[in-house]
Amino acid sequence: MTNKKIAIFVDVQNIYYTCRQAYGRQFNYRKLWQHIGYEGDIVSATAYAIHKGDDGQLKFQDALKHIGFDIKLKPFIQRSDGSAKGDWDVGIAIDVMEAAPEVDTIILLSGDGDFDLLMLKVYQKYGVDTQVYGVPTLTAKSLIDSACKFVEIDEALLL
Repeated sequence: MTNKKIAIFVDVQNIYYTCRQAYGRQFNYRKLWQHIGYEGDIVSATAYAIHKGDDGQLKFQDALKHIGFDIKLKPFIQRSDGSAKGDWDVGIAIDVMEAAPEVDTIILLSGDGDFDLLMLKVYQKYGVDTQVYGVPTLTAKSLIDSACKFVEIDEALLL
């Protein structure tokens, strides 16, 4: 039997803020990679982030690339009212839909309930296994319910 083909999609901002809010710690992408690697072959892994261009962020992006992630960046946009814009939801959705017919498992790291329909759709249309990784208290119930499997981000996946 061949190994399962796995595609990983990371909503970087969501994971950063939910881990920080719930645990005061950062997510461990290297541990994630090792953990998922036991389940099959990671054929694609994309991290969606906002580009501010500061040194810490560039080091973080280099570390992700070193692990094996492709990085997709959007510019950070500060609105005149002080709020910020930088949303990858549509980009993630398109990439997930394009990957779904090619893989056995789609893994999404996000707590954003906007992705619930996406998870349902790729499961119904392509029969792929869908997994969502999120901080339990900060992940939308609709997203948890839409995935075949919900994996709690806990101590084991933190730095």
